[in-house]
Amino acid sequence: MSGGDTQLRWALTIVDALVDGGVARFVVSPGSRSTPLVLALLARSLPVDVVIDERAAAFFALGMARRSGTPVALVCTSGSAGAHYLPAIIEAYEAGGVLVAVTADRPPEAQRTGASQTTTQTSLFGAHVVGTEDLGPPDGTVTSLRGVSGRVCRAVALARRANAPVHINVPLRKP
Repeated sequence: MSGGDTQLRWALTIVDALVDGGVARFVVSPGSRSTPLVLALLARSLPVDVVIDERAAAFFALGMARRSGTPVALVCTSGSAGAHYLPAIIEAYEAGGVLVAVTADRPPEAQRTGASQTTTQTSLFGAHVVGTEDLGPPDGTVTSLRGVSGRVCRAVALARRANAPVHINVPLRKP
């Protein structure tokens, strides 16, 4: 299996787990690093709203989550993109709203090397989320795919119980 196939299977598994956990809508602020996640959403024909500006996307998603009472996932690329979700994440944490921030990230080998669009994302939202999952780089083994599915489902369940946001960080290699 090629690296691209592994990443797509990984992304499909993550998307399927989000849906299994109760995520009904997806708001995407596209970028290169998040391409496998976007392709997985398209492959599953899921409802996707594209909002280029991450801050606007996050508040749009928060409004949908509050109105529907169901979790909404935000998907963005690596680097500082996820940081623009912070104001809406804080609002969701303080006033209620089930947001699942899914941030694409650089792989471990690009971390702390000065690579562009690389920042520490695992603690990006600090105390304003009820949980953070760093899924690690894609691995196509059955055991790893089952493990990542379980971790994503548990994160969404935690967000639903707490009526608060969670963060799922997804390190991906160059698409």
